[in-house]
Amino acid sequence: MSDNALSSCRAFVFDAYGTLFDVGSAVAKLRDNVGDEADRLSSLWRQKQLEYTWLRSLMGDFADFWTVTGDALDYALDQIGKKDPVLRAKLMETYLSLDTFPEVVETLKTLKSQGHKLAILSNGAKHMLISAAKSSGILSLFDQIICVDDLKTYKPHPDVYQLAVDKLEVEPAEISFQSSNGWDIAGAGHFGFRTAWINRAHSPAERLSHTADVVLNGLDELLPLVGEPQKA
Repeated sequence: MSDNALSSCRAFVFDAYGTLFDVGSAVAKLRDNVGDEADRLSSLWRQKQLEYTWLRSLMGDFADFWTVTGDALDYALDQIGKKDPVLRAKLMETYLSLDTFPEVVETLKTLKSQGHKLAILSNGAKHMLISAAKSSGILSLFDQIICVDDLKTYKPHPDVYQLAVDKLEVEPAEISFQSSNGWDIAGAGHFGFRTAWINRAHSPAERLSHTADVVLNGLDELLPLVGEPQKA
């Protein structure tokens, strides 16, 4: 699809972790406490966090994202041979105040000033999302903070993407969905959203049935592609 694929969108919906919030900043803030295995811990933690959401969805055994994040951290700490309850508590606490990527705040402010509907659609637990958004000063920019707590399943299940349609009262094709996760982009595209893959890591495309409408290096590259807000 052409680069103007997003110009007719009425709402811009953002994944949270890895898209707005830098999940690597959790361990980075405590690098001295973690030691030489900091990068490995960060990678393992994120890997298991995602895996546990997918596995729990397939098993029909939902636990909220705070619990999943703690379980994933426990696995990662065990894998690197570090048993430190105080460090664990500090690492979990950092998830409530993750850093945003450098371009996030100004991009959101610009979209908001143009009159677009903005929302977060995340696997994150509601309290986690509100805390992180508040600590970074972006909470007031969103019309909706949409999470899976009541639905009790995780992305990329289609019912999760339907939540954004219901909350924002727009059609799927009127939503531009931004995520740094290729699997999330595939799920959103399959559901019917327009999609912008924020591929900061320059990763190869996932081998799934739907690819991104546009691929960007950062959220700020979204702005030239956005049209005037559409009336209902």
